[in-house]
Amino acid sequence: MTDQSRPKILYIEDDRESRLLVCRLLGERFEVIESGDPLQGIELARGTPPDLVLLDLSLPNMTGREVATRLKSILPEAPLVALTSDKSPGVRERTLAAGFDGFLTKPVNIECFASQIEEYLLGKREELPDAEAHLREYQSELVEHLEAKVRELSNTANRNYHLHKQNQEMINILIRRQSMLEAGARVSHAITSILDLNDLLRAAVEVLCSEFDLYYSGIFLLAEDGVTLRLAAGHGPAGEALLGEGFHLPVDRHSMTGSVTLDKKAFIASDVGGESSHFKNPYLPETRSEMALPLIFKDRVLGTLTVQSVELNAFTEDDITALQALADQVAIAIHNAQLLRQLEQANQELLRSKTYEAIATATGEAIHWVGNKAAPVPGAAQRVRADLLNLVAALHQVILATPAGGPNPLQEVAENVFAEADQAGIDLAERAAFLLEMPAKQRAALISLESILEDLQIIEGSADTILNIKEDLIGPARQRKPIAFSLTDELSRLVAAMALPTEAVMTDWPPDLPLVYGDPRQIDQVFNNLIKNAWEALVGNPEPRIQVSLRRDDDPGMLRACVRDNGPGIPPEIQERIWVSFFTTKGGRGGTGLGLSACMEIVRQNGGKIWLESEAGKGAAFYVLIPIGNETQIEEAERS
Repeated sequence: MTDQSRPKILYIEDDRESRLLVCRLLGERFEVIESGDPLQGIELARGTPPDLVLLDLSLPNMTGREVATRLKSILPEAPLVALTSDKSPGVRERTLAAGFDGFLTKPVNIECFASQIEEYLLGKREELPDAEAHLREYQSELVEHLEAKVRELSNTANRNYHLHKQNQEMINILIRRQSMLEAGARVSHAITSILDLNDLLRAAVEVLCSEFDLYYSGIFLLAEDGVTLRLAAGHGPAGEALLGEGFHLPVDRHSMTGSVTLDKKAFIASDVGGESSHFKNPYLPETRSEMALPLIFKDRVLGTLTVQSVELNAFTEDDITALQALADQVAIAIHNAQLLRQLEQANQELLRSKTYEAIATATGEAIHWVGNKAAPVPGAAQRVRADLLNLVAALHQVILATPAGGPNPLQEVAENVFAEADQAGIDLAERAAFLLEMPAKQRAALISLESILEDLQIIEGSADTILNIKEDLIGPARQRKPIAFSLTDELSRLVAAMALPTEAVMTDWPPDLPLVYGDPRQIDQVFNNLIKNAWEALVGNPEPRIQVSLRRDDDPGMLRACVRDNGPGIPPEIQERIWVSFFTTKGGRGGTGLGLSACMEIVRQNGGKIWLESEAGKGAAFYVLIPIGNETQIEEAERS
């Protein structure tokens, strides 16, 4: 400690108001460093050794006495002073036994608090009668606490190990699914702008093989007679040869494409050598596995898509989700192309008018939404440009007014910037003169790095929000795979995977609830959206609570689920609008307005119902009805 520096005080206290008060009382005589977290406080003591440590006894994760024990090994000479509101019998003795040199209680005496601290800095130390007995008691308490922590950490480690294995398996599945979806999105993007049917089909099979690294891909279209599948596009030389022969297959059980057309369900042959329904094509001798998917538009089969690989087991059941979504997009594109061809034969001008009208109607909400999200970007960009020019002008003025003090490696960089400004017609001297004429406060406000960073954050946030809508758009369009499954098991896994604080999320359901019938992946997305929305509505709530419950509904064929929160609720005037695509109440916090509309569509597709009950200030409750599986569906689930 020297005459030129003030004594440094480290104050560790999780209550913000207490830290503010101590900083105000000691700030004139001491340099106060504060920390609201004990572990962070220990790191501050290690990196910036203080002359004295003030320490609360009640801290999160560690007690004040435990922190003191650690600090004594780091700062053996610095006095440790307890500052606590705990006045229970024996607390002073236990505190001094833990290594503290002083004991002060709250509320502090404002008049003499700084002088009390000064006395400890000058050598004052409080004595503890029978210190050895108190020390043994404290050591015993510390050992018991450490044993409890070790047991807790061991249990946590075991749980984390099993969760890690489950998460890794899920991550691998999700990575593959994400890769398939991304490739599918690129294929969809490549083909949806093609209006000519022949060009569309050729492009689809070529891009499919390129994106998914396939041996072969072909598209069959259902003939007008409804009993023949004609090859309309095929990849590579094999496809050209088959098209040249007018290759076709009957709609029957003797081929995978025929079976898929009849069943309207995708089919995988992991090893075509063992599949009697696989057509052994002489032009494709290296095929080892195959997947066929129906091309369906509004429950009408337009044809089939076949993809083939030279590897065994190249396709999984999970791939059906991504590829069926792609097949649905291809079917939509085919339907649109067929419709366009029919309309062209009738009236070309009418076709153009109706097409533009349909596009405008379908995308109006999206364009309006994107426009709202992009609206802040031009203003923010203009402010960044003005702030940047002001900053360069100020630097230009400073450098010109500062005598050269030797070579500076950055001088050349600055001069290049000034030269570029001159070439761009920007008069830095004039701008600097304008800034110098301003009052100091106005000038400081005008040249602000914080302002530049805020504007850049606005631009970045708007861009991220616009781009972050893919999953919400894809989700409801996936092909359903309904099965009988346990909704309680599914919700338990979902809540665990979301890793929300355990005290914030409660689950409540009776044992032995019946199985429900639906697509578990889609229904999982519904509850993921609802719980995520509830958690976001609780930002700033000191005691956030989310309850996920299941009960039998009054309708004996339905199971009722509820996701309830204790947030601010949803105003009555917007409760109907929340189900509309692109409507969001999240403002600049990143909401796309697609989550609830996707939930409604998924629940409807699975034969259920979803609705909201909410009062302002009393939280929100989203109810979902899911059909209970019948005996046949449950028996199928048990056999699988």
